[in-house]
Amino acid sequence: MEKKNISRRSFLKAFGATTAAAVAACTGNKQEQKAAQEYKSQVEPPVGKMTFRKNKKGEKVSLLGYGMMRLPSKVDNSDEFDQEMINRQVDYAIEHGVNYFDTSPAYCRGLSERCTGIALSRHKRSEYFVATKLSNFSPETQTREASIEMYRNSMKELQVDYIDYYLLHAIGGSGMDDLHRRYLDNGMLDFLLKERQAGRIRNLGFSYHGNIEVFDYLLEHHDEYQWDFVQIELNYLDWDFANEINQSNTDARYLYAELLKRGIPAVIMEPLLGGRLANLPQYLMTELKQRNPERSVASWAFRYAGTPEGVLTVLSGMTYMEHLKDNLLSYCPLQPLTEEEMEFLHTDIANKIVGLENIPCNDCKYCMPCPYGIDIPAIFVHYNKCKNEGSLPRTVGDPDYRRHRRQYLISLDRSVPRERQADHCIQCGQCEPHCPQNIRIPRELRKIDELVEQLKRDA
Repeated sequence: MEKKNISRRSFLKAFGATTAAAVAACTGNKQEQKAAQEYKSQVEPPVGKMTFRKNKKGEKVSLLGYGMMRLPSKVDNSDEFDQEMINRQVDYAIEHGVNYFDTSPAYCRGLSERCTGIALSRHKRSEYFVATKLSNFSPETQTREASIEMYRNSMKELQVDYIDYYLLHAIGGSGMDDLHRRYLDNGMLDFLLKERQAGRIRNLGFSYHGNIEVFDYLLEHHDEYQWDFVQIELNYLDWDFANEINQSNTDARYLYAELLKRGIPAVIMEPLLGGRLANLPQYLMTELKQRNPERSVASWAFRYAGTPEGVLTVLSGMTYMEHLKDNLLSYCPLQPLTEEEMEFLHTDIANKIVGLENIPCNDCKYCMPCPYGIDIPAIFVHYNKCKNEGSLPRTVGDPDYRRHRRQYLISLDRSVPRERQADHCIQCGQCEPHCPQNIRIPRELRKIDELVEQLKRDA
């Protein structure tokens, strides 16, 4: 990125509105200015240096995959996506070797495929692979007819006549019954296998969250289904602690090993755990920076996810150009982590993060929109950020209590409009079945609401 002055407003946009507001209020202007300075001095990624991996057909896939889940919005209207910026970022990504673009009918309030299709259709079809999913979560979309309609509509929105990578979306979260209802009993998996045979699907796989019985079942039938790839959550925290953080999840060590021994390429999602591994407590950031001052905190997680040999591509939901450039620097080319560096992340960093006991929200927004307008992910991101930075108000007797109390309430109002905060939750539970992390969302919102009300009473 060319060196230029970055205003406070520009920085907040570049860093992410929700996260940056929390950083500013929870940790003060000093850290905000330091992060802004890093972006200002960011090195321009080289062209022609992307690391590629080969799929089962021998095709070269960029190690960095573009996740089209968190698309940029127009500054003056957060509900309208900025297609011009999306086009620019896609152009820049392709220029620097990115050729894998991942979307879904469920992303960005149902508009991600359309935005992605507009951006990619301006390029030669041979320049990119597009991945999308059968996101038939709602009961009305789970009939054979409705699911086929969703599949065909994806091609229409993406402006393609074949899909390079097609996924059964987020299997496992609701167990075997959900797998049967969405893909087996309605004949959709058989339909998709025939579509692959006909060439309209080039590679067929699934993304996994949750119940290990479902993962094991689909791999046990690999001889029948011949999975071309499988998408799993892998990062240096989930490697050994996914189940400890959330009993519904499975450690990435097991998932990766099962794929590797069958020769199934792994597509990696959540290398940053929804940004949590890029926004660590200051003392952990310092440990990483002391080892390599030239690299961002996020780059450690991306290099970790890209190092294993069985990884085909690592997805990142890159909202801003600064994020895209930083990730390109990690993979143009990849400098694999050494065994000593891997062990450092496992023992020195991951062990300490586990002790923080955060709400395991990855900011995926599957729970959105809330019918009552609550911004669920923003509330959780704000809470986790303040907890990580040690500024979460504790007891009234704490000498920093009044300062932390004020910071928390001010930063909450900056991060989440008051009409979208946790006190508006009526505990309807509509969000909970959609959460890949199986967070008991209404319960967590109630706990945060009780905390906020107590802080207000202590004024």
